[in-house]
Amino acid sequence: MQMQRQAAGLILASKSPRRRALLAQAGLDFTVIPSTIDEGRQAPASADIHVRRLAVEKACEVAAKHPPSWVIGADTVVLIDDRILGKPADRDEARQMLRSLSGRTHRVYTGYSICCLEKSVQVAHTVVTDVTFKTLSAAEIQWYIHTPEPFDKAGAYAIQGLGTFLVRRISGSYTNVVGLPVCEVIEGLIQVGALNFRVPADP
Repeated sequence: MQMQRQAAGLILASKSPRRRALLAQAGLDFTVIPSTIDEGRQAPASADIHVRRLAVEKACEVAAKHPPSWVIGADTVVLIDDRILGKPADRDEARQMLRSLSGRTHRVYTGYSICCLEKSVQVAHTVVTDVTFKTLSAAEIQWYIHTPEPFDKAGAYAIQGLGTFLVRRISGSYTNVVGLPVCEVIEGLIQVGALNFRVPADP
């Protein structure tokens, strides 16, 4: 079976190379038009509400300029001790985040939104994955924060990169931890009519 996009097109409202790679790996044909929403200006909220609200804002901002298109927005955070961890600003903050995650289980929340203004469709959901870290030594943390990897990642790590050695186990969607719950997003696109399947006829 081959997935087929709508004629109006599909847009990913994110500059994240990880989200782009995940959608491409799933066989989708899409354009990348990053949102310019300021993630830091959001009022405090629960992680669930926070990521879903940002995902909606990102999708709707880009959709306003492309009304016929289907637009996907997303936002990911890490939650530990009821604290939301976004992207670390520097090595010190990355070090603090990794220390707080060491040897413990945290939750990764990704909110995603699918929007098409021309069709008056706007849906949003949150997916949650539990991630357990091994106990990290000071040397491991010090080495990792001197790589480029932690600094554009929620929680200061990338499960799909060098940071794979930090993670002992997960419960839930792996792609959610990477930055986009692909199974749920594709289900959502099918439900709203943004995707269908072209099935080859039997010989």
